[in-house]
Formats: sequence, C-alpha cells, structure tokens
Amino acid sequence: MATKTRSEIIRDGLWTNNPALVQVLGLCPLLAVTSTVVNAIGLGLATLMVLTGSNLAVSVIRTYVTDSVRLPAFVMIIASLVTCAELLMQAFTYELYQILGIFIPLIVTNCAILGRADAFASRNSPGAAVLDGAMMGAGFLVVLVVLGGMREIVGQGTLFANMELLLGPMASDWQIGPVSGYPDVLFMVLPPGAFVGLGLLIALKNRIDYHIAESRRATAAEGPVAGSKRVRVTGQASQEQS
Repeated sequence: MATKTRSEIIRDGLWTNNPALVQVLGLCPLLAVTSTVVNAIGLGLATLMVLTGSNLAVSVIRTYVTDSVRLPAFVMIIASLVTCAELLMQAFTYELYQILGIFIPLIVTNCAILGRADAFASRNSPGAAVLDGAMMGAGFLVVLVVLGGMREIVGQGTLFANMELLLGPMASDWQIGPVSGYPDVLFMVLPPGAFVGLGLLIALKNRIDYHIAESRRATAAEGPVAGSKRVRVTGQASQEQS
C-alpha cells in the first residue's frame, strides 16, 4: 500500500476527500445541529477530538488486534473517547451540551470516524494517523461552521449568537446583527434548510473542482509553443569556423 505524503493527507481531509462534502458521512448531526455557528463549533470540536484520538489509539494497537475483534475494539475506543468529550462538555460548557443533546453520544455511530479508523489508522503509523484524523476532523468542522453560519444569517439575521455558551463571558458581545427587525426565515432554521444549504455547498465544491480540472486540461492541451526550438547547452563554446 502506497504511503501518502503529508500534503496529500492534508488535501484529502480538507478538500479532496472531505467527509461531509465528498464522502457524505455524518449527515445526521451535520443537518440537525447546524442552525447556529456556536452549535456547529461545539459539535465540530467534539468530533475533531474523537477522530484524532481514535486514529492515534487504533494506529498504536494495529499490530496487536486480530481481524476477529478489530471492529469491536475500534468501537470501544471511539465510545471511550466520546464519553470523555461528553464529560468535558458537561463540566465546561453545560448549557451547550444540553442544546446539542443526544448528538454528542451519537458521535460513536458517525461513519466517518469508524471509517477512518478502519481504512487509514489501522494501516499507517501513529503520526500519519493523527494527521489524517486532525485533517478529516478539521474538514468536517469547516463544513459545519460554514453551513451553520449560512443558516444563522439567512434564518435569524444574526451571526455568532450565544457564543458565550462555548467561550464564556468574553464572547457575550460577539453577536453580529446586520439587519434590525429582520424577519426570521423559519425554513433555513428547520432541517429542510440544512439539506438545501448542504446541497449548495456540495454544488459549489463540484463547480470549483470542475474549473480546476478544465484549466489543467487546457494547459495540457496547449503543449509546446509552435515554432519553438530546443537549444542544447553543453557548457562549452563550439567553434565551427576556423
């Protein structure tokens, strides 16, 4: 199996193989909790922590676990890390934890986490596994935040509302309300708005990929400039005439 370079791992997690936009995994929490940016960041950070930690643990034990108990062992590792994330949120961001509710424990069933543990972490070194988990988690977090921001702006006319639930009193005045008396757009706050928003993000990514591929094909089709000649440089001046 060919080992990926660091740049390939980073590009896969953030763009080429993004778990939300390309693999289309973890849609249940993605669509359910992204009504605001603070909800999206809370769930995204918890998922990032679990994904990175599970990749590290799975990579460390990969040579000691047999195929017959591989998947149950991976699930136990993920469940333990989700419990740690849940306890941390209860201790430091209890109100946000109550808002996110069942979707924190449901991280255990996120196919993106188990899929990366089985497809990548169990076949690569701990360093590569940690980088893959961090980049996949970051890619998922970015999509959560962008979708949450889109739904919050269109649905409620605000941005960064209730950020104190995550960052404490210092973020109590972070809310941006560009339009006074904005009429709430209930459609974007409800799950159907999440489907529409995610569809627009996927379409935008596909459009960007299409333009990149077209520009590469156009560059390759141009080839060498007509009439150009290759010049051989030997480092020595030739004397053709005496």
